[in-house]
Amino acid sequence: MVHQVLYRALVSTKWLAESIRSGSLGPGLRVLDASWYSPGTRQARKEYQERHVPGASFFDIEECRDTASPYEMMLPSEAHFGDYVGRLGISNDTHVVVYDGDDLGTFYAPRVWWMFRVFGHRTVSVLNGGFRNWLKEGHPVTSEPSRPEPAVFKATLDRSLLKTYEQVLENLQSKRFQLVDSRAQGRYLGTEPEPDIVGLGSGHIRGSVNMPFMNFLTKDGFEKSPEELRAIFQDKKVDLSQPLIATCRKGVTACHIALAAYLCGKPDVAVYDGSWSEWFRRAPPETRVSQGKSGKA
Repeated sequence: MVHQVLYRALVSTKWLAESIRSGSLGPGLRVLDASWYSPGTRQARKEYQERHVPGASFFDIEECRDTASPYEMMLPSEAHFGDYVGRLGISNDTHVVVYDGDDLGTFYAPRVWWMFRVFGHRTVSVLNGGFRNWLKEGHPVTSEPSRPEPAVFKATLDRSLLKTYEQVLENLQSKRFQLVDSRAQGRYLGTEPEPDIVGLGSGHIRGSVNMPFMNFLTKDGFEKSPEELRAIFQDKKVDLSQPLIATCRKGVTACHIALAAYLCGKPDVAVYDGSWSEWFRRAPPETRVSQGKSGKA
C-alpha cells in the first residue's frame, strides 16, 4: 500500500480557539455548524442563531442535498454543492472545520467532512469533541450572524469514495469490498424499529458487518485514539488493508466509519449514499436480513 500524507481529519478545540483569537478566520479558514436533529426534538438553526463558534456559518444539510431523490440525505450535484459552499465563503483553497451540537459530541459533522472530500476537497477537518466540549471548556460563543464574502468553489466528484445501489448489489456476488453497517445493533438485527420514519423496516444488507458508530467515540464525546479504533476494526475482523464500503440508514453515520478508518491511515473508504433507506425499498427480499417478527426485512 502506498503511504500518502493525509490531511489532519481532526482539529482540537484549543487549536480552533487559538486560530479564532489570532484572527485566522477568513478565506483561508472557515468554520461550519452542521447540526441536524430529528424533527420535533431540537431546532438546529435556532440553536445556531442563539449561540455558535464565533465566525461559524450554518451548514443546512436539508438544503445541501438532492431534494428530488425519494431517499434520505442523498448527495447534491457538483454544481449545487459548489454553489452552496461558495456562498458560505469557501473556495478550493479554504481549510474547512466542521462541528455539530449533538450530545454525543459528533454526529453530523463527519457527513459534511465526507461530502467535502467526495467533492474533491482535501483540506477539511472535524472539530474533535464538537460544540459540546467547546462549551464545556469555556471557549467563546456568539449569536452574531456570520457574513462571509462569497467565494468560488469548483466541485469535482470523486467516484472512488461513493457507492451506488447497483455497485453494492454487484458486490454481493463479487465480494470485492467489505461492507460495514454503522447503525445500532438492534436496528441492524431488525429487533428494534428505525426511528422517526414510517414504512421503513429494520434489518441489514446480507453480508454486512455491524460496527455501531457510537463505539468510535469516548463517553466525553471525543474520537477514540487510532490504536483504539484499529482494535475495534480488528475485533470485527474488518481488514483495513482491503477495500471497504460503509453503510447505515441514510449515509450519515456511515461517514463515522470513513473517518475512523481515515484516522487509522485508510483514506479510501467509500460510502453507500442511499444506504438502508434505498436498499430496503429496492433490493431483492433475499438480500435483506432481519430477526424481527416478520423474518425477512
